[in-house]
Amino acid sequence: MQERKIFAGARVRRIRMGLGLTQTAMAAALEISPSYLNLIERNQRPLTVQLLLKLSAVYKVDLDELQAETGGASQLREVFADPLLAGELPGETELLEIAEAAPNAANGVVKLYRAYREQATRLADLAELLAREGRAPALSGTRLPMDEVREKFEHRPNFFALIEDAAEAFAGKLDAADEMPAALKSWLRGEHGIAVRTLPVHVMPHLRRRFDRHSMRLFLSERLSPVGQSHEIAVEVCLLALGKEITAELDALALSTPEARRIARFELARYAAHALTMPYGPFLQVAQRTRFDVDLLRSRFGVSYEAAANRLTMLQRPGATGVPFFLMEIDLAGNRLRKAGAQGFPQSRFGGNCPKLSIHAAFAQPGQILAERVEMPDSAGFLTISRTIEGLQGGFGERVRRTALLLGCDISVAGDVVYGDTAGSRVEVGPSCRLCGRQGCLSRAEPPVTRPLGLDEMATGLSVFDFQ
Repeated sequence: MQERKIFAGARVRRIRMGLGLTQTAMAAALEISPSYLNLIERNQRPLTVQLLLKLSAVYKVDLDELQAETGGASQLREVFADPLLAGELPGETELLEIAEAAPNAANGVVKLYRAYREQATRLADLAELLAREGRAPALSGTRLPMDEVREKFEHRPNFFALIEDAAEAFAGKLDAADEMPAALKSWLRGEHGIAVRTLPVHVMPHLRRRFDRHSMRLFLSERLSPVGQSHEIAVEVCLLALGKEITAELDALALSTPEARRIARFELARYAAHALTMPYGPFLQVAQRTRFDVDLLRSRFGVSYEAAANRLTMLQRPGATGVPFFLMEIDLAGNRLRKAGAQGFPQSRFGGNCPKLSIHAAFAQPGQILAERVEMPDSAGFLTISRTIEGLQGGFGERVRRTALLLGCDISVAGDVVYGDTAGSRVEVGPSCRLCGRQGCLSRAEPPVTRPLGLDEMATGLSVFDFQ
């Protein structure tokens, strides 16, 4: 097994300066050259076993202290792992140098970063609370390009008229005798000379789709299911056939950076692929006839559950609207991956961060649909439908990525949805623990920002976050 190299230049320098020695004097005692000691102190050479033993014998240095990584280094690693600081640190060596050469300054950076994260969380909670009261703040903090794109898509209706019209017209020109995947492959070959090939994982280990302009071939990963491959083909077709409409809708979003535009363009291409494989008119007719049964819709149009559920949030064409669904996707750790809605995601009314929502319970029952009625603290009601979604196919020994999808609508239209027939009694939920004022909640995970904690030594509540 390869031994771990020990770079402890700052610690060696502190030992030397603490003893009041010059580099020449210490180098002579350690039987090395002053230039070599200089390289060690600048972390350009590691400490050898012989030098460690010599330091211990000559200066009575604790070897464990020399070999141990400083706590400041691991904490600084957490700071520089933040996306805002990605790429700011050239390597691990510089991080160690900062932690060892200036430990107090390193601790100050860590404290400042953690205070920043806490303040950002509190400001987000406060902004959400103000939005619920109709007083959304005008100021906004620094955002990553992905944050800007998500905010744009979450706060507007998930409907793009230019793309819908163009996709429906394009679908009408395809050969009706072929299934959609075959028709799209024929169009790619006939119009652009592009052939579609599926590659094994070892050939394309990190990509699901790649278009090679030189050989005019579209490569798809074998990790994709058949419906997943069809979706990727549709994305490529839309980028070629509906490029003008996608660009027009992209311009209308008025994004501030080229990176945000690139991300949004990909999202609009995915939207266009849904619109192409599930044309608006036929999809709406089948959806209304089946009372928005996602399983029947995905079977009819040959798509995934996720695609059919996502398409239900897009039915907002003037004069031909469907039930105004909204959608949210999370992973096993509870991270929110996506939010969208026919009228924008109802952040102020629904929130979506309550641990009592069935989307969290869905992971314990993979593949099962959980339908329930939920009631907010202000008595607003929603019908929610939750189900897990399997990720790309993994090989033996690989952990399959599984997420959960929540599809919701206002309780007033639950009678139009097949899932409303089986949903039981209402479950009391909140927008999020920090914004929820329900007392005695067994699932509370955080204290509310608007109420002081009830710290009473004579009485203990149902959670450690009980409040007055």
